[in-house]
Amino acid sequence: MIRKRADFLAANRGKRFVTPNFVLLAHRRRSDHPIPAETIRRGITVTKKIGNAVARNRMKRRFRALLAATLPRDGIAGVDHVMIGRKANTEADFATMKAELEKGLKYLAKKLG
Repeated sequence: MIRKRADFLAANRGKRFVTPNFVLLAHRRRSDHPIPAETIRRGITVTKKIGNAVARNRMKRRFRALLAATLPRDGIAGVDHVMIGRKANTEADFATMKAELEKGLKYLAKKLG
């Protein structure tokens, strides 16, 4: 799990995939990074623009479940993955968000090479 601001800022310099519900960032870590190269890290960002604490925590729970279900299979080794919540008019169902995440991971894997 990504916790440090510097890691989030580094991920922001990476590639991105935008959907109506979230933005997925992927950034390949440097070779001299202290985290092992085969590790897949994840991070979640949900700002106050999304809504109150209940709405933000619900979105974070959904993102954690999506990443736990998808990253071991489709994640890119040596890459930091960050999901940023976006405010949508209606809340998407879990299957739609999972399909978007899988599509985004395939797209970013192609972009990162």
